[in-house]
Amino acid sequence: MLYVDRKNEFRELSHVLLNEKALKSMPNWKEFVLNFSLDVESAFKSWSGQSPLSVSSPQKALTILRQLGHDKTSMNQLTHLLNISYNLSLEFKEIYRRLK
Repeated sequence: MLYVDRKNEFRELSHVLLNEKALKSMPNWKEFVLNFSLDVESAFKSWSGQSPLSVSSPQKALTILRQLGHDKTSMNQLTHLLNISYNLSLEFKEIYRRLK
């Protein structure tokens, strides 16, 4: 359901996170992108003080920034991808809550 509505966002993130070979050989790439988006939301909660820092929080944050920032030339491009990830996560949780 979420993928149908947000196909472009999933595709944009998948091209940043996965190379073409991995994308073609990975049948569950949508779940990978969604899990990454859930990690972004979790990291944001840590960054904003909404949840306590875990032992792996710094590594997780740097990994997220490194993956999304690869080959980007401005902070605006990175922020755009972070916003897409964060919004996908929120929408997924809302859909899940309604279906529950």
